[in-house]
Amino acid sequence: MRLLIHDLKVSDLKKVFFKPLDDMMIISDDGTIHNCIGCFGCWIKTPATCVIHDKYKDMGEYLSKCTDVIIISECCYGGFSPFVKNVLDRSIPYLHPYFAIKNGEMHHRRRYKNHINMQVYFYGQNITERERQTARKLVKANSINLDCSVDKVTFIRNIFEMKGQIL
Repeated sequence: MRLLIHDLKVSDLKKVFFKPLDDMMIISDDGTIHNCIGCFGCWIKTPATCVIHDKYKDMGEYLSKCTDVIIISECCYGGFSPFVKNVLDRSIPYLHPYFAIKNGEMHHRRRYKNHINMQVYFYGQNITERERQTARKLVKANSINLDCSVDKVTFIRNIFEMKGQIL
């Protein structure tokens, strides 16, 4: 399964993807996502499931079933948009609360055996070189935390430049 996490308007998403996305689970901003409250309930009370009961509570399970994650986000000061960041925060049930050493750093152990390939598309009219560097470092850190591979990090001025580029 492929998982698409994006912050685009539905009308813009349809213009970027001209083929049906039947083989892809799509995570969109419908205005109902609740912020992660850092309670660690997803690790202690309801392992692998967020204790906040909205449609984003199963992000850990969604990640466990996918091979590819595609993120489309406005570049906000070298990071993800608030919605995409919130989705990634709500995805920590994908990991165990226990730690392992990776590349000499302490990170959470993986809960599932699947391997994820990640593609990230940042869009924005005036993304500076410093913001690009920050965004690349952030994606690399996220890939280490999620124990996944980064296929590409792409910066575009306009979302319509993505047509035909995405798997």
